[in-house]
Amino acid sequence: MDVVIPVHNEETDLEPCVRRLHDYLATTFPYPFRITIADNASTDATPAVALRLAAELPRVTAVRLAEKGRGRALREVWFRSEAAVLAYMDVDLSTDLAGLLPLVAPLISGHSELAIGTRLARGSRVVRGPKRELISRGYNLLLRGALAVRFSDAQCGFKAIRRDVARRLLPLVRDTGWFFDTELLVLAQRAGMRIHEVPVDWVDDPDSRVDLLDTALTDLRGIVRLVRALAGGALPVAELRRDLGRAPLAPGVPAGLGRQLVRFVTVGVASTLAYLLLYAALRTGLGAQPANLLALLVTAIGNTALNRRLTFGVRGAAGAARQHAQGLLIFALGLVLTSGSLAVLGALLQQPPRLVELTVLTVANLTATLLRFLLLRRWVFRTA
Repeated sequence: MDVVIPVHNEETDLEPCVRRLHDYLATTFPYPFRITIADNASTDATPAVALRLAAELPRVTAVRLAEKGRGRALREVWFRSEAAVLAYMDVDLSTDLAGLLPLVAPLISGHSELAIGTRLARGSRVVRGPKRELISRGYNLLLRGALAVRFSDAQCGFKAIRRDVARRLLPLVRDTGWFFDTELLVLAQRAGMRIHEVPVDWVDDPDSRVDLLDTALTDLRGIVRLVRALAGGALPVAELRRDLGRAPLAPGVPAGLGRQLVRFVTVGVASTLAYLLLYAALRTGLGAQPANLLALLVTAIGNTALNRRLTFGVRGAAGAARQHAQGLLIFALGLVLTSGSLAVLGALLQQPPRLVELTVLTVANLTATLLRFLLLRRWVFRTA
């Protein structure tokens, strides 16, 4: 294991923290280790302290980078390291070191590809002010809404990754600062990797020099950039999932049923609302059946396109024509359901009220939507 300590102007804290970490690893850690001090453009005595520690302590090395940036330091050292497991922690050692072995054990065993310490999961014990607590929870809530992440704490300075995974992901991570962690984790999740979470004991460093406002603005810009890159297909997510992602639990069934279902329901609700609005608009000049046909056809095409991209993660033009043709066949089934419901309603009531008509169509449309999901998942996008 290679534990990287990224530092910038830490001449006071560096030596006691590295000595404490070294003593802990040398006496309790059951695997070979190395501690790498990654000094990124310090202007104080930090480089001299790092070199002295590397000379005095076995299995401690020092690396000097000319440019500042925690992400830049981690990418540089991790990419060159030959250790099987790559980890990092903040120099203040805010996280209890007893969490280190639970952090890396799932990577050594092959259970997971990445591991993170979390201050926001059940079992964590955290001492910090309300301001930092609010910012941390708000940031992770934003990530869940904007990028649909499933990990609970993106910014805890206590993480580990397998070397083979790092070699594939690091060239794709653009950020060189504090957003580096988030970008790496999002890529790993989208590629279908398992991210192990370890609840940690964490005590806030009152001397932290992180500029919260500047970091928050940088993170927001990073989120916007990452959303655009993922939506535009600029990142090779499908290739990463094919090479590094975990296989489905059952042959032929795509992984991530829960996430697919949530996204499909979201698309389905939007499509249903669009269908009702379009039907109501067309109904003023057309009969019930023609209005239903046109409204359902337009929304069905849009529904297939959205599910193709958002729910099942299919990018590019390959297979699009076939998938849209299959989607139109499913649309025909939906048409039979909705038109049939209108026919039955017309047989029961001579002139049904508009509200009753819309209610019957809504129920029929939701039934068709459930059938649509099953057919899209098991037939149209099965190989995706």
